[in-house]
Amino acid sequence: MPGTRGFSVVPRRWVVERTFSWISRNRRMSKDYERKVQTSETLIQVAMVHLLLARAGRVH
Repeated sequence: MPGTRGFSVVPRRWVVERTFSWISRNRRMSKDYERKVQTSETLIQVAMVHLLLARAGRVH
C-alpha cells in the first residue's frame, strides 16, 4: 500500500497467485520464451480457456 512501511497484507492477493499457478501449469508458460507480447497474451488466453473447458467437463 502506498505510504506503508514494512510488511502489509494485500487483500485477496491469493487470487492472483492462484491464477498465476494455474497458468504456469502449462509447460510453455513456465518461462517467457515468446518474442512478442501478443503471443504471450494469446497463450495466456489459451491456458485459461483450457482450464475452463476442463472444469466444464467435470460433472458432479
